[in-house]
Amino acid sequence: MGDGAAVERAAGAGQGDERRYGEFVVVRRHAYVAELVLDRPKAMNAVSTEMARSIAAACEALAADRDVRVVVVTSTHERAFCVGADLKERNSFSDADLMRQRPVARAAYTGVLELPMPTVAAVHGFALGGGFELALSCDLIVADRTAVVGLPEVSVGVIPGGGGTQLLPRRVGAARAAELIFTARRLEAVEAREWGLVDQLAEAGRDRDEALALAARIAANSPVGLRAAKRALRLGHGLDLRAGLEVEDAAWRSVAFSGDRAEGVAAFNEKRKPDWPGE
Repeated sequence: MGDGAAVERAAGAGQGDERRYGEFVVVRRHAYVAELVLDRPKAMNAVSTEMARSIAAACEALAADRDVRVVVVTSTHERAFCVGADLKERNSFSDADLMRQRPVARAAYTGVLELPMPTVAAVHGFALGGGFELALSCDLIVADRTAVVGLPEVSVGVIPGGGGTQLLPRRVGAARAAELIFTARRLEAVEAREWGLVDQLAEAGRDRDEALALAARIAANSPVGLRAAKRALRLGHGLDLRAGLEVEDAAWRSVAFSGDRAEGVAAFNEKRKPDWPGE
């Protein structure tokens, strides 16, 4: 089946299930796929204190939901995924205000980063600064041809503070990350794909559809296996091979005697689709 059919399967009975977190964040359910929607279009999804709290709250709820197998982060703005921190709000801050906001902002980015299930960002238009860091916090990034990404923080006197200095080099290597961060350079979609800043390139306006289709393909697999595989990938990254293999073995042991493993083997032998118990 094509990607459209995959999205339709992902939508299934859960289509239309929606919950709002504050004014600027919506979570929509498409059966086993949850769509975390950035919904502050008047500010191109600039992350204010209130929006950061809402992102963190939505992620806390998603992390606890065992029925969610994949999360897709999307945007309601036609020309932007997210333009980063709300600098208009920041301009009014005292030093004390900025320090009080810091843990709130961090909770939003780590909320996305620490989701236990696979995550996909659907990026179009501007994804800059903290906006690109939200995308980098996801496991996979689908971008359409209108996307413009970058970490321009040094151009306004700060540094990437939502994980960018750590996540970008893990994607593209230390030297390329340094060049992009030090120069504050923005990359358009095709070059971003060539550099490895995004994983999949979609036609203009198709980033959400392609991301949901990818999520549907992922969600067809064992939820226990998906979470364990993500844990092994994340915890093992950067370790020496021997230590990494121990991380992998621990993750394997966590799934080897699960209901999902038993169902997966049975379904294979019975030549049918598995009905994952999720435990």
